Amino acid sequence: MQSPNGAAELTGDDLETWSALATVLEWLPTALDQQLQRDAGVTHFEYGLLYALSAAPERTLRMSVLAGYANSSLSRLSRAASRLEKKHWLERTPDPADGRYTLAILTDLGQRTVVEATPGHASTVHRLVLDQLTKAQTVQLREISRRIARAIQDDGGWRPGA
Repeated sequence: MQSPNGAAELTGDDLETWSALATVLEWLPTALDQQLQRDAGVTHFEYGLLYALSAAPERTLRMSVLAGYANSSLSRLSRAASRLEKKHWLERTPDPADGRYTLAILTDLGQRTVVEATPGHASTVHRLVLDQLTKAQTVQLREISRRIARAIQDDGGWRPGA
């Protein structure tokens, strides 16, 4: 459908679907942040950084790679890394293989933080998302999310074991 000025509009089922997704996109990050801040003193963004590092070989990634995983600018990532360094959860050092790059390294204390924060985070994800769906809907949500992610960016984002 077109609006009076000729621009395309969302109506009917398309509007209902988009409104439902947009609401989830607005509400879910806040709910995840609240739980992680309360239980672990970390934002969802920061938890994602720590989690990615914990899954990386030697708990180390180049900052540029970590920024890509987090869909973050290097400046936003640098600010978050500074906060995590102050808590002694992360260290940054020049990459010995190529000094033009900086490595982010998860410390032992950072690893403990991830280990301690993960059960509460997983419980929240289950309560808010996964437990609300049937097994078939969970598979559908995963495939729908991957399609949308690929439409936004060809690489599809971070995946476990990637």
